[in-house]
Amino acid sequence: MKKLFTTTLLIIAIFNLVNAQAIVNAELKSLLQKSVTYFPKVKEVEQSVQLAENKLKLTELNKYPDVTIDASYAYVQPKIEVPFGANTFQFAPIHNVSGAINGTYALIDFGRLKANIEKSKLELQSAHHVAAQLEISLFSQISQLYFQIVYAQKAIQIQDQILALLVENKKVIDAQLANGSAIQLDALTIQSKIDNENNRKIDLETNLKKLLNLLKYATGVDNVTEGQLVLNTKNYTYDEALQFAIEHNPSLAIAKDRINISKSDVAISKLNDKPFIGAKASMGSKNGYLPAINDPKFNYNAGIGLSIPLFNGGKIKQLVKVQEKALELSETNVAVVIHDTEKDIQAALIDINSSQARIKNANTQIEQAALAQKLSTTKLKNGTATPLEITNANTDYQKALLNQLQYQFQLCNAQIELLKIMGASIAN
Repeated sequence: MKKLFTTTLLIIAIFNLVNAQAIVNAELKSLLQKSVTYFPKVKEVEQSVQLAENKLKLTELNKYPDVTIDASYAYVQPKIEVPFGANTFQFAPIHNVSGAINGTYALIDFGRLKANIEKSKLELQSAHHVAAQLEISLFSQISQLYFQIVYAQKAIQIQDQILALLVENKKVIDAQLANGSAIQLDALTIQSKIDNENNRKIDLETNLKKLLNLLKYATGVDNVTEGQLVLNTKNYTYDEALQFAIEHNPSLAIAKDRINISKSDVAISKLNDKPFIGAKASMGSKNGYLPAINDPKFNYNAGIGLSIPLFNGGKIKQLVKVQEKALELSETNVAVVIHDTEKDIQAALIDINSSQARIKNANTQIEQAALAQKLSTTKLKNGTATPLEITNANTDYQKALLNQLQYQFQLCNAQIELLKIMGASIAN
């Protein structure tokens, strides 16, 4: 019994030490890193980034001229000929052949290419922000799952400790029953309590198995060994957290990207009513030249073309109006995201402060419950304690330990939520 009580005080001391220190959890970091390569959704987002990169390269390639090699053959009947005296003069061959290298190049597009390249760069930037958003969301979910597993493991440890105390108490009652200082009901009462706690332990173990299965689904790892209910993070003020979120929150960055992309759409649409100046050149060989119409001859041509939009039924103006409304919607969405971020940060800070205060208060409750349990055990040995008193003392002690464990778990979740809102990576 003395050994068990010493173990109890040691657990309390460890809990207090954990609360006083910041622990860098290498195991959690390892799980987060493994999830990046294991979880299929990450690969999908990476492919989206690659797609945006390829689209940007495709847009940039429009600054180069288009060059083609064209060849053709045509059989023409009837002959194009005119009688000329005793002879017949043929103006075109029956077998028409030609081959040429053709090139076209935009000389002046009034900013169309530049605007499209800028839009593609913004879309690539948004794809990177989406990838960052997924990483933070994935890391948050895995971290919460990790701490759920740690909570279940530590709850099982507490159950083992409570069961050990109950078994020790049952030995005392069995001895008292043998010498006539206890009755059969006392033995049944303590045994019922042991069975009850064993069922509770089975529930915890079942839940732990399910949680480990989820962990394997996300990371490929199905065990946790280092588990501590502590997350090493700074105690942020509201202003610090909000400023960090404005600069780093991927959801807010994506919303701002939509504004810039909408602005690009408006600018590109307005360029549709601008003229276009392009150059075209060709050189090759073909037949059909007089007087030897069947002999292929080298030929070339070059020129400049001008295209000016005159009338399109107002489609361009209407398109600009639609895109300007989309821009207004994007700007409103940013304001909504910022407003929600402010609310969520405040809620997370309230949860953090509340959990920290409750953890501190739980230390005194554990000490009191442990002392009450020790006294009830001593009274049981002396034959002055009832089974109900023993049961109540054990229950109070168990609740005190589980309450502190629950507060630590809630603190970790609140810290994870704050980091997620801020856009801070838990793996750093």
